[in-house]
Amino acid sequence: MSSTATVTLTRRSGYQFEIDFGLGTPALLSDEPPPLGQSQGPTPNHLLLAAVANCLSASLTFALSKFKQDPGTLRATARATVGRNEANRLRIQRIEVDIELERPGAAYEHLERILSQFEEFCTVSMSVRQGIPIDVRVRDADGQALKG
Repeated sequence: MSSTATVTLTRRSGYQFEIDFGLGTPALLSDEPPPLGQSQGPTPNHLLLAAVANCLSASLTFALSKFKQDPGTLRATARATVGRNEANRLRIQRIEVDIELERPGAAYEHLERILSQFEEFCTVSMSVRQGIPIDVRVRDADGQALKG
């Protein structure tokens, strides 16, 4: 079974684009920082990071819920390493995602199994990972590293 997702971008001025997701939701304005743009919205790099972190967070929520565990509040922070390739073009070279759980790890049942498989449910990160390495770390409420 396959499906499609569509977004429509309309240039407004300079490097500002209105992004219509076609879902009946408000449009989003993207922009580049100076000197190209005016920082009136997230950059394409930020949107990619948001998509990867959101998908991983939703996948972890799904995996926790599958084992009847309350995901509670999750917080994800995504960072991109941007550098130049062999042709001296800027490229995202690596993405790091840190996910923090609301409670200590011991409060979750089946956590080891959940953490070993949740990334497989994330369409976005698994697709992006084919061209950009993605490192995922999960910490609990006490700051203890549970994965990564």
